[in-house]
Amino acid sequence: MPVRRWWVVLLTVAGPLALACTITASDQSPTQVQVVTVTDGDTIWVCCLNGQREKVRYIGIDAPETQHPIKGVQEYGHEAKAANRSVVEGTMVRLAFDVARRDRYGRLLAYVYLEDGTFVNAWLVREGFAQVMTVPPNVKYQELFLKLQREAREAGRGLWGR
Repeated sequence: MPVRRWWVVLLTVAGPLALACTITASDQSPTQVQVVTVTDGDTIWVCCLNGQREKVRYIGIDAPETQHPIKGVQEYGHEAKAANRSVVEGTMVRLAFDVARRDRYGRLLAYVYLEDGTFVNAWLVREGFAQVMTVPPNVKYQELFLKLQREAREAGRGLWGR
């Protein structure tokens, strides 16, 4: 019985923290996972981390919405989702992490790489399917993303060619 009470106290006191930290210390390094499905231009579902499917939000970028409850479908949202799907769905990807591992919605935050080394977050910005959205403390590639966004805007690629 004392063990059960101890867990109740732990979950009561540390519940939100415990739920937000499902990535273990062994997951500090990049992690290989399978992309199960693409939600939109900056969010995917992967299998399997700690034996579970995980929703992953790409760090440092923001693509137009396709399923937002308030914003609905934004202009260029379907194109961004299709582009993301064309490069990652059904493939093995490598997830790399920055300082904050989860956002306020519980999504895992990651930089996503294809097996050939393609940096998906950067590719989406460079091709104009997403724009830069920096949320400290995850700022590792902010300068790269801003440079790629400038290039996409100057070339009129993707959402910059509207």
